[in-house]
Amino acid sequence: MKDVLQAYQSVDYSLPETILTWHVYGAGLENFGKDRKPVELPMPKYGPNELLVRIDAVGICFSDVKVINQGNKHPRVTGRDLIKNPVTLGHEASVTVVGVGKNLKGKFHVGQRFIVQADVFYKGKSMAFGYVLPGAQTQYQVIGKEILEGDEGCYLLPVKDSTGYSEAALTEPWACVVAAYRITRRPSIKPEGNLWIIGAPGDDDYTLDLDIKSKHVVATDLDWSLLDDLEMWAGAGCFELTITPTFDELDLEELATRYGGFDDIIVLGADAGVIQHSAPLLAKHGIMNIVASEPIGRPVEIDIGKIHYQFQSYVGTASTRIGAGYEMVRVPSELKAGGIAWYIGAGGPMGQMHVQRAVEMKNGPSKILATDIDTARLNSVKDRVAAAAAAKGIEFLAVNPNDSDKVLFDKLLRDFTCGRGFDDIIVLAPVVSLIEEAIQYLAEEGLMNIFAGFPVGTIANIDLTGVYEKKLRLVGSSGSRIRDMLDTLSEAESGSLATDKSVAAIGGIEASWDGMLATKEGRFPGKIIIYPQIRGLGLTAVTDLKDKLPNVYAKLTDGMFWNREAEKELLRTMLEL
Repeated sequence: MKDVLQAYQSVDYSLPETILTWHVYGAGLENFGKDRKPVELPMPKYGPNELLVRIDAVGICFSDVKVINQGNKHPRVTGRDLIKNPVTLGHEASVTVVGVGKNLKGKFHVGQRFIVQADVFYKGKSMAFGYVLPGAQTQYQVIGKEILEGDEGCYLLPVKDSTGYSEAALTEPWACVVAAYRITRRPSIKPEGNLWIIGAPGDDDYTLDLDIKSKHVVATDLDWSLLDDLEMWAGAGCFELTITPTFDELDLEELATRYGGFDDIIVLGADAGVIQHSAPLLAKHGIMNIVASEPIGRPVEIDIGKIHYQFQSYVGTASTRIGAGYEMVRVPSELKAGGIAWYIGAGGPMGQMHVQRAVEMKNGPSKILATDIDTARLNSVKDRVAAAAAAKGIEFLAVNPNDSDKVLFDKLLRDFTCGRGFDDIIVLAPVVSLIEEAIQYLAEEGLMNIFAGFPVGTIANIDLTGVYEKKLRLVGSSGSRIRDMLDTLSEAESGSLATDKSVAAIGGIEASWDGMLATKEGRFPGKIIIYPQIRGLGLTAVTDLKDKLPNVYAKLTDGMFWNREAEKELLRTMLEL
């Protein structure tokens, strides 16, 4: 006779007639659910080209909280009538097929397990799961053509039967961490793109050692020798050349309208005003190449939200070879092997995942500094990784900057790196001043990875001199792609990546409201996992299971880490089929 867990795993039970679902009806936590409770709805019906899936586990992400905070002003659901068409959040999901439409039989079967790549695109349109499409903050969900027949194929990714439900659900946030170290960029000027070259007095020393295959080239304030080359190539039909008035005379708004943004902007010389005023004309995935030898002299205003969300890059060279700025320094954005890494805002759930990865990875940094202004969170980082770091011979230090004054903290940073600076600085706290202050501590060819979700339009004042003098690089990323998800899932299933270590709290379907509030308040240092098929389990820190569910607590690793066995024990104890 099957026990309850076996029946659950094999879907050997009768599906309920009704389900519980969390909806977002407007901005504010008071509009998440009804009276802080999920709503009861009929079991959803599925069509011949659809699947019915059971939600086994769903992680709560701060992105969910952003939707709750903003309602229909959130960029992904702008203008949506949330009363008539509420959002079902939940994009970190582990699901099991419990119903297959007649046209999909043979392709799918009951009992198959999947995770969902949430960044769904269908016919060129973003249809993100848990935003535009109904997500996993529910007990059962219908999966339709947008996910099954998306632009990149099927967005359901198969999971092994042996993989834990939370382990699988956490593939999505972990894949975002993995993707942050895979950021790359073009090695040259974009073919068929728009290029803007802005000259400077004395730019006759510069050489155009570039293969320019642009569609349009705009030249401003260029010396005659560079201009002669461009005119010769334009005359040969290589591109369309426009020579503008001087930079000071330009109507930048008109230029932006005419070209719709530049894929490449090459600035010759260290004119802060030119860099700052031309930067807003950089297109998505655009590269600004600063070619200069003198210090800029002052910080310039840069939209760091565009580095994070639009993948813009700032590169440069102190040589006179313009093409040298495109050399692939720190590409992709992986941590420097044997280097020194600094995690700013390391105490939050995503920060802890980044630090865990750095400690567990092969050929990772030799020294890691984790900082956070929340001492309790910082202690959690230490508890989770310090022993593993020591076992691998990694020098690990966790520091609350507020525990010392600015002078002492500066000394600590310089002493930790023996004065040479950090090879990698990973910014996990969305605080502009942290970026502005930290960039001075980057080493030669140092990389600042802006992982925190700064909205587009967030301006930081940064001295970009190091970009061309020290070959510093600033990168950012948002989300992940299918390849990142598959690789992360493979690592989790092989045991080389313990995604479950991130779990700080669990709860049943009714616990989602408290989970969103806890995430908003930053109450837990790790991830919150909701098990939608469990009823009557409030939000519980995994360490508090000692009193609440001691049989489950007994299965934890080292009394603090969630794992497959603890999850099985939880489901055996709490499931009612």
